[in-house]
Amino acid sequence: MGFIDVADPADPLLADYVGLTDVALRSRREPELGLYMAEGAKVVQRALAAGHRPRSVLVEHKRSEAAAALMEAWPQVPVLRGSAQLLQQVTGYRVHRGFLAAMHRPVLPEAGDVAAQARRLLVLEDLVDHTNVGAAFRSAAALGFDGVLISPRCADPLYRRSIKVSMGAVLSLPWTVAQPWPQALSDLAQSGFAVLALTPDPGAVDLAVLAAEPPARVAVVIGTEGTGLTAGALAGPAVAVRIPMRNGIDSLNAAAATAVACWALRPRE
Repeated sequence: MGFIDVADPADPLLADYVGLTDVALRSRREPELGLYMAEGAKVVQRALAAGHRPRSVLVEHKRSEAAAALMEAWPQVPVLRGSAQLLQQVTGYRVHRGFLAAMHRPVLPEAGDVAAQARRLLVLEDLVDHTNVGAAFRSAAALGFDGVLISPRCADPLYRRSIKVSMGAVLSLPWTVAQPWPQALSDLAQSGFAVLALTPDPGAVDLAVLAAEPPARVAVVIGTEGTGLTAGALAGPAVAVRIPMRNGIDSLNAAAATAVACWALRPRE
């Protein structure tokens, strides 16, 4: 495998890596181009293990050996190599791990196919913060959930920050966009899931009650930061569930609520 040394930040070969800190730009551009950005050799390794195809790789000179080993099976993929200063100029931040890869986005499965293989599902409605999305995936994977469904307006799980916070869980845990929304929740109920919608409503069922004897198949629905679940998500088959609060606190943030709910409803065997 040969490296391509780059020194000019305006080199067209670097176009995929320009402006990685511009969330609005990257959130629009990456899906349009059918790619996502993987940061760090371990994340790239997980992406390759999941069957994702690399488009190109950008590394610091000192990461050459790691890149050569990781990309040995992909001799046709260009591996761009430059200084730490070049990477910072191009991306807009100091790339501490010195290793980036532009990956082709995988074709997402149908929601029904993700659900068919699952007993525990996490469902995210309109979470707009990429950090919260990544943290939710991390909790779901760590606590034995089988997949994640997201609403169409949810932040992109394959955005660089989401992948990083999830510790790569978004690359290994089955997930897809659930459409149409919120009809997808009724579809889950019809396929045998208990749809549990988290809400601070004091009239909702205490999570501990359900956790004591959890249903065989559970779909935990988490709402957007601040306003929580929409009326559409709370209607229909959903059972409103609350995490009891003390000391005048009425709710947890989305990531914390996800972790608590996933732990409470984790598989026991």
